[in-house]
Amino acid sequence: MITSAMVKELREKTGCGMMDCKKALTEANGDMEKAIELLREKGLAASAKKAGRIAAEGIVSDYVEGNVASVIEVNSETDFVGKNEEFRAFVKKLAEIVAKENPADVEALSALKYDDKLTVAEMLQEKILTIGENIKIRRFARFEGNVATYIHGGGRIGVVVNFDSDVASNDGFGRFAKNIAMQVAAANPTYVKKEDVPAEVIDKEKEILMAQAINEGKPQNIAEKMVNGRIGKYYKEVCLEEQEYIIDTDLSVNKYVEQTAKEFGGSIKIKEFVRFEKGEGLEKREDNFAEEVASMSK
Repeated sequence: MITSAMVKELREKTGCGMMDCKKALTEANGDMEKAIELLREKGLAASAKKAGRIAAEGIVSDYVEGNVASVIEVNSETDFVGKNEEFRAFVKKLAEIVAKENPADVEALSALKYDDKLTVAEMLQEKILTIGENIKIRRFARFEGNVATYIHGGGRIGVVVNFDSDVASNDGFGRFAKNIAMQVAAANPTYVKKEDVPAEVIDKEKEILMAQAINEGKPQNIAEKMVNGRIGKYYKEVCLEEQEYIIDTDLSVNKYVEQTAKEFGGSIKIKEFVRFEKGEGLEKREDNFAEEVASMSK
């Protein structure tokens, strides 16, 4: 009988995934050394060594079919891999699987079928072996509705926007929707509208702005007026609808939406959006050439 303790032990020894360890132990009839050998033969134990290396490059890719859209970020160690056509095709297929299968999270996605032979997790291991770098599926988003996506910089930034509209069948709606997605990519908002900003976030921002005004030597009553004015500016930075529309700076995004809805003879509301920027928030590998030369000369 293969116990969870045995699987845990094999995982600690090889760094391989739990399912791979369980399969190897079952195939080896519980023989730990044989299981390690099997994993090495399959190349899985070798790929585990790469799993500790920093993966903060890669690409963001998208997939749209009908009223469903997805965007996914998959990281690699170097930007060079992000330009590899085999890698890009792999990420595009993952975006398609997300759109069609609607997995709950990365773990659920990993367990899905990639093709007739392999799961997503197994194909990921194959890519790690053939490409020779650590590769990680980081995150994804999926929307259903009146959707639009935009990929910028060959996969550096990916956006998906979901609209609530009764004029989505209009010939010009696709162009309008892409313009909004481009706005999200360029201006990086955090919220759709003012009402979406949590009260505690506003309170904290006011606290910071008040301290700034006081430090500038302003009296309390003047400082309070300054804070109210600066909060308006804050909304214009973080709320999509309040932002200056990048294509026509005489308009806010909200005014552009209203103008387009009127032109199309219906209603349009921006419901939600997601913006992924490759490697944001991840630790980047920094190669120090001088240190490398020094270590080689020792």
